[in-house]
Amino acid sequence: MSRKVRADIHLDAIVHNYRLACAQAPEAKAVAIVKADAYGHGAVRVAQSLAAEAPAFGVACIEEALVLRSAGLTQPIVLLEGCFDAEELPVVSREGFWPAVHSEHQLAALERAVLPVPVPVWLKVDTGMHRLGFAPDAVAAAVARLRACAAVSDILLMTHFARADEPEQAMTEMQLARFNQVAEGLGLAASLSNSAAVMAWPEAHRQWLRPGIMLYGATPFERAQPVADQLQAGMTLSSEIIAVRDVPAGEAVGYGAAFVCDQPRRIGTVAMGYGDGYPRHARVGTPVIVAGQRTSLAGRVSMDMLTVDLTDLPHADVGSRVELWGRQLPVAEVARWSDTIAYTLLTGLTSRVPRCYD
Repeated sequence: MSRKVRADIHLDAIVHNYRLACAQAPEAKAVAIVKADAYGHGAVRVAQSLAAEAPAFGVACIEEALVLRSAGLTQPIVLLEGCFDAEELPVVSREGFWPAVHSEHQLAALERAVLPVPVPVWLKVDTGMHRLGFAPDAVAAAVARLRACAAVSDILLMTHFARADEPEQAMTEMQLARFNQVAEGLGLAASLSNSAAVMAWPEAHRQWLRPGIMLYGATPFERAQPVADQLQAGMTLSSEIIAVRDVPAGEAVGYGAAFVCDQPRRIGTVAMGYGDGYPRHARVGTPVIVAGQRTSLAGRVSMDMLTVDLTDLPHADVGSRVELWGRQLPVAEVARWSDTIAYTLLTGLTSRVPRCYD
């Protein structure tokens, strides 16, 4: 009998979440961000499910974009990190990719390039994230150079917010003010909004949205948020109980004896571990759903297994289904118990977990 670990990908939920993003700014267009294999959900299948509605897709690099092209996706694809080498530019031109330009070396490569078809570029402005992008006082000159460049057909301005998921913080307002000052008088379309800004910062919507994590049903916010509360889980990660044992009071369970039974307890072993991508650092007490009821981890997560407390679930037994996150248990809640974020859990699932599409 095969191991019962699986990740069910709910394509209808992802379409719902994309439409929810679009509804926040009906006059804007939304690039569906499918980088990192669609945050672990499968970029090709996700893009195919959105192909009738999304005018463009977004990925990190040309390798990810070529996977979509080879699968028959024809929409423009934004390369969010741009080209890493000038030799990529003819491919970008041929395939209809839209590269970000965030550095002098990328701009200079475009100026030297002779391309069969000029490409639209997304010029990145560093408004305070300080990872990529041109400093505000260098943007006007960069725009002038791009406008004079035969390899460039169009220019769009973009930036990225550092704290849009913290609406109470003033940094997003500061970044918006810097961007507005830079963009004034340039007459260019813009893309500012990641998922958090799509949901919480309407003043940042502009012409193009960039929903990412929200497409997959995970909230970027620590607290309840009206739009995020309407998201539907894009993935249900599940397995089964493979063994059950009664453990006396005072006995420990798992590596490091991290969980000691305070009373006689019924412990279930689940076929799921960090070798599948479930976080090893999930704390004792991290919630799981067994046979439709909530319980919690009892002991450390190991490579192939984890243990859960079945003491108050007398009906649970070998073969009972276990949801690690999904429609009954938000992935963001598991992430909080694991001192991380939903992004790392979703993108960290290994190839050992089959993706099953419904």
